[in-house]
Amino acid sequence: MKQAITCLVTAILVVTGIRLQAQGCVAIRGTAGVCGRPADHQGWDLNINNRYFRSYKHFVGREEQKERVERGTQVINHAWELTFTVTRILNERWSFAGTVPVMAFGRSSLYEHYGQTRHHTGSFGLGDIRFSAYRWLWKPESSRKGNLQAGLGIKLPTGIYNYQDYFYRGPDSLVLGPVDQSIQPGDGGTGISAELNGYYNFSPRLGLYGSFFYLVNPREVNGTSTARGGTPNATAKKYNTDVMSVPDLYMARAGISYMAGHFNLAGGLRIEGLPSSDLIGGSRGFRRPGYIISAEPSVTWSRKKLSYNLALPVALVRNRVQSNADKRRSTDSGTHIQGDAAFADYLISAGITYRF
Repeated sequence: MKQAITCLVTAILVVTGIRLQAQGCVAIRGTAGVCGRPADHQGWDLNINNRYFRSYKHFVGREEQKERVERGTQVINHAWELTFTVTRILNERWSFAGTVPVMAFGRSSLYEHYGQTRHHTGSFGLGDIRFSAYRWLWKPESSRKGNLQAGLGIKLPTGIYNYQDYFYRGPDSLVLGPVDQSIQPGDGGTGISAELNGYYNFSPRLGLYGSFFYLVNPREVNGTSTARGGTPNATAKKYNTDVMSVPDLYMARAGISYMAGHFNLAGGLRIEGLPSSDLIGGSRGFRRPGYIISAEPSVTWSRKKLSYNLALPVALVRNRVQSNADKRRSTDSGTHIQGDAAFADYLISAGITYRF
């Protein structure tokens, strides 16, 4: 039974110990939960995870703007994220974790430059670091079939949120300015994260897992210009989209896990998103709110102190919802206004966990 519990919760670790970043222009910052395991040891765990996605399909609401790809006007984002998570297991119920992400982003577009030739911008650097404390709600020894783990953390604004690159204003004219919000390494806000992770065993081989994560970002805007080295227009100033927002974010997932020898096979659904309105603080500034629902298969191979994992979330639903500015503009104009965002079809996540 202990082995089943370990494998089930390791499945949660695989799919929640990953930096949360929506697959595209819906710029989500922060770190998803790091679920521990009912402690059969005291010590340290190190997880190193790498993930990649390419976003290029534009959506307004749930409707794909297929003409963007057909005409070659789509924005293409490439995202590489390397995350280091160190977990200190104090006893069977308490653990602490610190997560350090390193990001490398690339972005190509027409509209950000002078509209005739596709050009690239990029960013690289440390992301926003997060520290969290976790506690199993019930004693693992007497709750072997299932348990819940609660987590509370703080996200620090360690990532650069005004990273700059060059934008073309003509074939031979360049201007330096902040890159798009979706490829900024950080968001500029100090946030508080709340988590709930859990599992339930039907048998020593089969069980359920689930997790929920929400990051509250009280800061409204971070002051970074959205004009890409230019001057914001009157509309942007009126509706406060001339500077970048510091939004909340959320993630939830649930699925089934099956143990086969040293392999743990898991599959379920995952939703991650960025709301148009924050729980605390204002919601103005530029943001691309929305969510993505994915089917998320994963496999973990574990042996003694070492485990490897691979996950491949595939998009099922992509929805770019109205932002605060969209709603205000719609009210003022009497016409429905809703921006777009680019999403990926899938992402690739691979990592390794070592128990000291």
